[in-house]
Amino acid sequence: MVARHADTEIVRRFNRSYTQRIGALEESFLGLGLPLAAARLLFEIGAEATTVHTLRARLGLDSGYLSRLLRQLEAGRLVVVAADPDDGRRRSVRLTAAGRAAWRKLDARSEKLAHQLVEPLTERQRHRLTEALATADLLVRAATVRLEVVDPASPMARAALGHYYAELDRRFSGGFDAGQATADDAPAMRAPRGAFVVATSDGEPVACGGMQTLAPGVAELKRMWVHEAWRGAGLGSRMLRRLEQAAVERGLPVVRLDTNSALTEAIAMYQRAGYRAIERYNDNPYARHWFEKDLAATGAGA
Repeated sequence: MVARHADTEIVRRFNRSYTQRIGALEESFLGLGLPLAAARLLFEIGAEATTVHTLRARLGLDSGYLSRLLRQLEAGRLVVVAADPDDGRRRSVRLTAAGRAAWRKLDARSEKLAHQLVEPLTERQRHRLTEALATADLLVRAATVRLEVVDPASPMARAALGHYYAELDRRFSGGFDAGQATADDAPAMRAPRGAFVVATSDGEPVACGGMQTLAPGVAELKRMWVHEAWRGAGLGSRMLRRLEQAAVERGLPVVRLDTNSALTEAIAMYQRAGYRAIERYNDNPYARHWFEKDLAATGAGA
């Protein structure tokens, strides 16, 4: 018999309670004539064209199951699946006129159901509920984030780095020149001497970080970024540990990094993780702080 734990029991009880109360168990979700999975897919397609690949990544669905759901929506004349005019290797998905009408009905009924769930509560109870659900949503998504080593020149890596550079440009007093900073990044962070890790949720990058060999036995961490909406969920620390592991796997027990004074959250995270301040070791014009950690001494990355 599987041992039960208090935290998992609470999660399971909430799942049972919530799925019952939102109508997830009904054959026709919200009276639309569609089961929940098909209705959820219809909602994701929305009013704009998308692709099968994007839907699969965003919803985490098996290709065969997604195809069956799409055929169900096609049979109901709610969507059209066709070759993407911009890339024949991809299939585009768009709503028909009937699909847009069904989408509007789904959106309105979902809003009505949500209102009915909170209406009996006092204002204080509503505040507690929305605050708790926002925290639960963030932590559940954080727990299911995927961290993958990718080529630093891949589309997903470039998307993550684009967000990173844009944030630096906003936060640095003199802005940030991404072109100057990225000239030699990709080759240095490729295997076997480096690694670039991207965290994705619903098919979108939410964090990234790179590791490169700086000198014999010494690694350098670069391009650490966590989406602003995800901060406070421990994703930065998780990314840091994954990069430290990559350094250990390559026989690099000492890790260094630099950062800017404006990135106060990052500085605090590095200090909590055991990084100590050192003298300048590079000529990065944006760096104001330099840190080092001996992974062998601390047991990190093991």
